[in-house]
Amino acid sequence: MKLFYTPGTCSHAPHILLREAGLGFTLEKVDLATKKTESGADFTAINPNGYVPALQLDSGEILTEGPAIDQYIADLVPAKGLAPANGTPARYKLQSWLNFISTELHKQFGPLFNKATPDEYKKMLLDKIKGRFDTINAHLAKQSFLLGDSFSAPDAYLYTVVNWAKYFDIGLDTWPALKSFMERVAARPSAQAAAKAEGLA
Repeated sequence: MKLFYTPGTCSHAPHILLREAGLGFTLEKVDLATKKTESGADFTAINPNGYVPALQLDSGEILTEGPAIDQYIADLVPAKGLAPANGTPARYKLQSWLNFISTELHKQFGPLFNKATPDEYKKMLLDKIKGRFDTINAHLAKQSFLLGDSFSAPDAYLYTVVNWAKYFDIGLDTWPALKSFMERVAARPSAQAAAKAEGLA
């Protein structure tokens, strides 16, 4: 498999999961400004949407969209417990968290990185993000990870997105359970290896 990634973006979540799963894979960096990969390929020919992540399977087929890729990786190694079995209530809770992170956090952070976004709109987005952090903090005050006491696919996604808070002076001291979660995930060998490989360590 090959993961097309850009350092520090949402592609960091499947990168962590690939390492967590112990699967063999290669990495190819994507320049999102030029839509070129580090080998010189046109990334829009790989993913017409032009954004990461994209996962090329051994068959050559391309998977896109982080939450789908995260579940695919988890399902390759059921013994690792990165996702509950399909059809179980716990699996739908996993999908609920992936959707929540995608729509209520990831998509709120996106415009903050755009210099053209008006300050008033940025303030509104930051307020919404902080409200979502309140919800997540209350949940994590009861358990170590999103689905219970063991790390799973949505934890990698949450960790990746919450890491963006530092770019906007959002300290996590207000949310101690979330801060502890971030420290737990950061200490995992998979997260440390992914950060090192992406030049983030």
